[in-house]
Formats: sequence, C-alpha cells, structure tokens
Amino acid sequence: MSRLFVDTFYLVALLYRRDAWHDRAVAFSQTLTADDALLTTDAILVEFLAAFSNKGQHLRQEAAITAHHLLDRPNVIVIPQDRMLFLEGLDLYERRLDKQYSLTDCISMQVMHREGITEVLTNDHHFTQEGFRVLFS
Repeated sequence: MSRLFVDTFYLVALLYRRDAWHDRAVAFSQTLTADDALLTTDAILVEFLAAFSNKGQHLRQEAAITAHHLLDRPNVIVIPQDRMLFLEGLDLYERRLDKQYSLTDCISMQVMHREGITEVLTNDHHFTQEGFRVLFS
C-alpha cells in the first residue's frame, strides 16, 4: 500500500484529453489498487475546478463530477480547508519568499509533512525543492 498526494496537475491531466500528460496520467491511474491511499485537499479541488471554469459546459460538468467522485471514494482522503490549514500554508509561503510557490502548493506541502507523505502526483519541481518526490518528470 502506498500513500500518495494528489496535486491539481494530476487531476487536470486525467480529465483533459488534450493535456500533454493525459496518457501518462491515465496509465499511472491504472496501476493504482484499492489498497493505495490518495490524499488531497479542498484547495486542490478548488484549483482543479478553476482550471475548467472557462473550458465550456461539458468539461465544467466533468470536472464537477470528478470532484464529487473524489469526495465519495473510500481510498481518497480530502483534507478540508479550515483557518488553521490556511495559516500553516501562509506560514510556509512567508518562509519561502525566495520561491515561486503558490499558496495551494504551500498548503499541500504542509499537509504532506503532517501526514508523512513523500510522493506527489505532479510534475511541479517546487515539491522537489521541499524534499518531496514528484512522480511525473
């Protein structure tokens, strides 16, 4: 059993067939088993839905269905956004002013540290700068 953090990158690549990473994301998703635990956050789902906000009704609907599906899956844990998590992300954001981390990245990294997760479904090199292993490169 592995525990993986799900970044916006991976969700977008899975849903959007025109994404350059779509085929690799789909192939990777087929290797996952029911024993693999996936963890993400409300902030990631917000970014994911925002990515499809201007892609037309069909993709907006598919993104909403995907978000609901993730919230309902027993092997997916979606950490809710609350004030404490926001402040933890903001703290990392302020401590890394020399980086180009988004606040969502900082929230994700804080959750990964707290949960002891080292691997992330992304190609975002910012995660490697914090010592995490990105699974798409």
